[in-house]
Amino acid sequence: MNEDRKFTVKELPLDDRPREKLLMRGAQSLSDAELVAILLRTGKKGKSVIEIARELINSEGNLAMLATKTVDSLQKISGIGKDKAATLAAAFELSRRILSQPKWFANKKITSPQDIAEIFIPILRDDNKEKFIVVCLNSTNKIIKHETISIGNLNSSVVHPREVFKVAIDNSSASIILIHNHPSGNPEPSNEDIRITKKIVETGKIMEIPVFDHLIIAGETYTSFVEKRLF
Repeated sequence: MNEDRKFTVKELPLDDRPREKLLMRGAQSLSDAELVAILLRTGKKGKSVIEIARELINSEGNLAMLATKTVDSLQKISGIGKDKAATLAAAFELSRRILSQPKWFANKKITSPQDIAEIFIPILRDDNKEKFIVVCLNSTNKIIKHETISIGNLNSSVVHPREVFKVAIDNSSASIILIHNHPSGNPEPSNEDIRITKKIVETGKIMEIPVFDHLIIAGETYTSFVEKRLF
């Protein structure tokens, strides 16, 4: 590659261009670097826009850390000028505002594991802490509230049924959904996940507050205990 010229995205094979991949396969198919590359639009001398995006994320440790940077801070990073910094800052601020308004899904009726995944994958996919969330539903299967009851490091998020049903009772839940993320990226439940879930399900039968499902979120993928018939 000639390091004295600007490397454009059009020099990538069509299937490797982030914008085209998004249009053909959907945003969920792109890596963090490819999504950031769409915002940056162009590379610089000797580097493609994807390389710059990847280096930008790695320089901060991960995408979540990059999202905390101010416009001024972003401009100090090599390859990021005023326009690119403003575009990134605007995108990150929009994400923060969406996540800070949890009632956006309050009227959504939950009918399937996919409905649950569409809500919680964007919230949990980049989280490097293992969390256990209780989602409270009313009698029409609409979300009343969701509450995180455990936060820990990898494989350390353990909960007790009394913690789960305290949240359910406090919110007059007709039923509940359990959400648990795996920062490792592996969506398959461990034996401990299955054991704890079965215990919660049995307690729910006694309390007459059934467990609608338990989803394990791992990046862009998920496992539904109902679909796998694990309870």
